[in-house]
Amino acid sequence: MICFIANETFTSEVERCSELLNILFSEWASCLTYGFRIHAMKTYTLNETDCAALAVLRSTGADVLEAALVAKTALDAGRGRTKRAMRCIAAGAEALRQQERTVTFEKAVEAALEARKDRRTRTVYDFRYFTRRFMKRCPGLAKRRVRAMTPQECAGYIEQAFDTPRQRQKARLILSGVFGTAVKRGWCDANPVARVEAPRVVEKQVPILSPQEIEQITTTAEAYQGGSCAAAVGMMLYAGIRPHEVARLTWAQVDLQERAIYILPRHSKTGGARRVTIHKPLLRILRKRKGKDNELICPPNWLHHWRELRRAAGWDSLAHRWPQDALRHTFASYHLSHFRSFAELQLEIGHRDATLLRTRYVDQRGVRNAQRFWGQSERSEDIVAA
Repeated sequence: MICFIANETFTSEVERCSELLNILFSEWASCLTYGFRIHAMKTYTLNETDCAALAVLRSTGADVLEAALVAKTALDAGRGRTKRAMRCIAAGAEALRQQERTVTFEKAVEAALEARKDRRTRTVYDFRYFTRRFMKRCPGLAKRRVRAMTPQECAGYIEQAFDTPRQRQKARLILSGVFGTAVKRGWCDANPVARVEAPRVVEKQVPILSPQEIEQITTTAEAYQGGSCAAAVGMMLYAGIRPHEVARLTWAQVDLQERAIYILPRHSKTGGARRVTIHKPLLRILRKRKGKDNELICPPNWLHHWRELRRAAGWDSLAHRWPQDALRHTFASYHLSHFRSFAELQLEIGHRDATLLRTRYVDQRGVRNAQRFWGQSERSEDIVAA
């Protein structure tokens, strides 16, 4: 039996505390689990402060010994200083609150999409496609708390969900956008994707169409569904306008008198406006197909028709696959070959700098008779003002 001696001035609370301590230290085995060694027949003297401390621990409703161990841990963290220990407790409590104030990746994606609902249709489509693919190919990601995700995890998800460097490059941007929204909402402190190395993409030149292929695609465009796609194909080939940009254009943005097409910021891929020159071969096509100002250049379901038109022109097998952005690249190569100006081409095509033009867009090896491509061999009276 362990005995406790208290001063005669203490009240019955002291007796209750002494009784409690006797019970706590009665079992030798349980004491050893907490790293204490209690010697039998050892006598403890409790003063008023000791009893008050025990009463405080008891009032917490937790096990008194466990509460004491928590207090000891806090004091150890505070290097034995009470005020420092209190600051450690406060800092830990704040950190815990921050950790608990977060959402799942799935919820963060929903918020990011909501924040982008007014963006261009293509932008929203890409964001939704990439985030869905992330969650489909990475089991458990949808329910992962965004605050707990690390840069290493994010890099692993990008590699797991996407295959090519170019896909991974865009996936990294999309994922960064999700975390950007999460940071603004206070669901995490920093964007972990900022510390993920961007995939290195080796730019390769895209082959341009041969003169025979140019003839083939333009002839097919004139014949396909009464020529409903001819103006759009002409704009892509002779003005370098992207398929998704031409899909947003109306005839009100085509000025045949000034020989210019005006790409508005909300219609362009990069969000910048530009003025594109209408050269002779395109002018002939547009004069023939000119519609009302409020009408779209492209027919309904344009991208489907564009795929079918290419198939009708002979690009329908693995042996004869359509090069990505072939018309835009063909335009760039023939433009540089004929007009000899990177600066002018950069303005026409809508690039912020000429780096991508030099590494990926212009392939002078495939250019044949650029003068004929631009209709310079035609008699001037064949091209009249609209």
